[in-house]
Amino acid sequence: MIRNAGHALEHIYDLPPDLLRLRTLRTWHAMWVVRINEAIAAAEQREREKRQGEERRPPTPDWIMEFGIGVGQRPIEVHVGGCYAARKRQRPITREQAVAALDEGIRACIRCRPDTELGVL
Repeated sequence: MIRNAGHALEHIYDLPPDLLRLRTLRTWHAMWVVRINEAIAAAEQREREKRQGEERRPPTPDWIMEFGIGVGQRPIEVHVGGCYAARKRQRPITREQAVAALDEGIRACIRCRPDTELGVL
């Protein structure tokens, strides 16, 4: 039994009998419902944005050409599309362009091995 201001509550979940405390509880819970609804709305928005981003993301190219730094940015390495080692200075290329680049002596990535994938050794 819980005693508070002369009133006995049988269980912790019992409500106080007086109007002032009941209204205080209602106000407090209403504020929490608003906060919870705002948190739910924010989480739903993040999920929508994530889903839209995944839907709008362009497909991973089959082959990538990585370029050097500076004026004229020369090609320096061929990668399989989605290679984790490819840096930011890259451009998608066709299978034919990848084969031609390897034939011209442009280095094949040692991690994703596009030369093996293309059958060019």
